Amino acid sequence: MTTTENQFDKTIENCKSIFVKKTIDYGTAWRVLRTISVVDQIFIKTLRIRNIQSLSERKVDDDVSSEFAGIINYGVIGLIQLRLQNPVVEELSVQEASDFYDKAVLEAKNILLNKNHDYGEAWREMSQESFVDLILMKLLRVRQILNNDGKTLISEGIDANYIDIINYAVFALILIDEGKHNA
Repeated sequence: MTTTENQFDKTIENCKSIFVKKTIDYGTAWRVLRTISVVDQIFIKTLRIRNIQSLSERKVDDDVSSEFAGIINYGVIGLIQLRLQNPVVEELSVQEASDFYDKAVLEAKNILLNKNHDYGEAWREMSQESFVDLILMKLLRVRQILNNDGKTLISEGIDANYIDIINYAVFALILIDEGKHNA
């Protein structure tokens, strides 16, 4: 197993722990979220990081790391919602939600490893600001796809954008953990 794979697993383990605890606390209330609502939640978190990056002082204690973890978890929720297709008032068990989480994360991990092989870990040289900007760009793409009734001519779909968002946030958390980026 590569260093990146180990770091991915550790990062996801921390994010999943938060996801499971929140599922125990709140149930799967997120099942009602439509794609645009998931996108807006990620958008808010991403803009918050972007604001933190430019502010000299903060009035709320949440840090960049917790916002990236939230982006990962909402990205996973987005993938789960796409797979389940119909956002409804439906309570999933903690185990069901956890199993769906694992499937979504495995899909993201496999794509990350394949791209990482081809790109030669170029992400390790990227700035945190670039990850935030790329996540925002992916969100704007999803909004455009939704405006096009979910259709694309030659581009990837919503799911591919969620996967990229998850992986960019994982990269950011890995670099924060290594001390290369600010938390």
